[in-house]
Amino acid sequence: MKTSAPHIVSAFEDALKRLKSAIVQMAGAAETQIDQALACLAQRNPELAREIVESDARLDSFEHDIEAHCMRLLALRQPVADDLREVVAALKIAGNLERIGDHAANTAKRAVAIFSLADSAPLSGLPQLGRLVRERLGTVIDAYVDGDGEAALRIWRTDDEVDALYTSLVAEVERSALAAPDQFGAHMHLMMIAKNLERIGDHATNIAEVVYFVSTGQALLDERPKADHSYDPAG
Repeated sequence: MKTSAPHIVSAFEDALKRLKSAIVQMAGAAETQIDQALACLAQRNPELAREIVESDARLDSFEHDIEAHCMRLLALRQPVADDLREVVAALKIAGNLERIGDHAANTAKRAVAIFSLADSAPLSGLPQLGRLVRERLGTVIDAYVDGDGEAALRIWRTDDEVDALYTSLVAEVERSALAAPDQFGAHMHLMMIAKNLERIGDHATNIAEVVYFVSTGQALLDERPKADHSYDPAG
């Protein structure tokens, strides 16, 4: 009597491939969201800011579709071991990507509030922080696609680079605010933009932890390197 097991295995492998493809597409949308938010900061374009905020719904849709896909796989296939890690990893990565989109959209919204702020050291430092977190996200998604746990580990170990740059930028904002107390509100928006970018870096590092786990089967139990000793205006 013939067994259908090979067909079942093949169908499940195809489903996992589609799931990974959906994650990669969602990551691409998140990267675009970051790029547009940084462009909004550079161009100070309110219309672009509105477009970014509106496009954030696309990431929400991606997350809902990926969650539904994962739930179907868990219910119908009952994966174990490596396959289960793949499904759980997709859920976690999608959640982090959705939050990255939120932070990018918030950056764009707040950029509108600083259009009247004169050029300053903090304004020149924000793109540098943005480029750093954008690069880290791209690297960790490549590691996910390649199943490269070592590349993910390198991203995780260098999280303090983002923290150090963020802390320096916060100090610049504080000095700028003291020099121009009449623009306190704009400086608070600058502070929140910096925090949004720093949190994008945190989510990229979260994804690195997930990629390392799905690639090696081992969790990163050590404390994450941190170099952020600044005040968090978001609490």
